[in-house]
Amino acid sequence: MIDKSKILESFEGEDFDFDLLESFDILIDSINKEANLTFLGTKAIEYQIKQHLNNRFNISKYYSEVTKEKISKPIIVIGLPRSGTTFLFSLLSKDSENRSPLFWEMMKPLPLVKRNSLNRKLRVFKSDLTLAFKNRIIPNLDDLHAIKSNNPEECLLIKVFALQSILYFYMANTPSYLNYLSTCNTSIGYSWHKKFLRILEAQEKPQRWLLKDPSHLGNLDEILEFYPDASFVHITRDPVETIPSICSLTAQVRKGFSNYIDLKDLGMQTLQFWELSNERNEKQRQKLSNDQYIQVKYSDLLDDPINLMVDIYKNFSLPLNDLTLNKMESYIEEGSRKERAKHEYCLEDYGLGRSEVHNKLGYS
Repeated sequence: MIDKSKILESFEGEDFDFDLLESFDILIDSINKEANLTFLGTKAIEYQIKQHLNNRFNISKYYSEVTKEKISKPIIVIGLPRSGTTFLFSLLSKDSENRSPLFWEMMKPLPLVKRNSLNRKLRVFKSDLTLAFKNRIIPNLDDLHAIKSNNPEECLLIKVFALQSILYFYMANTPSYLNYLSTCNTSIGYSWHKKFLRILEAQEKPQRWLLKDPSHLGNLDEILEFYPDASFVHITRDPVETIPSICSLTAQVRKGFSNYIDLKDLGMQTLQFWELSNERNEKQRQKLSNDQYIQVKYSDLLDDPINLMVDIYKNFSLPLNDLTLNKMESYIEEGSRKERAKHEYCLEDYGLGRSEVHNKLGYS
């Protein structure tokens, strides 16, 4: 069991506003009542929550010193998990004009450290140790979603500062918390998202931000509240492929923390959450102009990724120079030479059928 009072005691003196207490209470109650964690799993997740709150506390203190400038126009990659968002995001990150939060920055953003400084190297080293530990307790994590300290990573690691992140559901069976994420005011999470980016900009303001998180899907209204000139790249893939792949990845992560994993419940919960997210996205995207939102297919990304990059840049009226194209091509060639373990999964293992998934999520 995670003791809420002990966690709050360790942050005595911080103003825990109602919004944080709501997400905090729902998350901890869901973990304690539903997750069925091992002793190690309980301690590991409790430690992570404390780290997330500690980062929030430091961000809150430092934020008053930050100049409240407008955030550089962001490009945001959205789409169901396992739909090619990571490959697309990685290609776009080869453009030096695009800046993304790095994994180590989200693990410990403060105090700010200068580029190439010893303090920065130490911060990255500590992040490497964290990843090494995660790879020990979560078998084959690198094969399913490779994470490197100095690489761009997903925004779900930013939204933990408001305790509004699907990361917790990936780690533990928390259906009550997942339901909360589907219905809560996500503006709270995005207010902390913007604070975090502003703090990074205090060190170095980029030409524009490149951001990615599948759970941005269905939150376009909230994103535009804080980033009104954001542009969205929405990648789609047959959900008959994405949904079991999401479930398989989630089950693999939970093996490091849980006593038991009910695959049928996992399948139902995953499908319901992404069905609601997709429905909201379809309604919200209607408000956006074509030059602010482009939808692309996973198959096109695989067949001709460079041509797809050209189309995306053209849609947003952004320059795409030869140097960036060469970097993208080199990344593609490097990836094609790597041997990767085949990710095997089966829709039926999670109690789902093809027609059910297509009826709820559609695909054309």
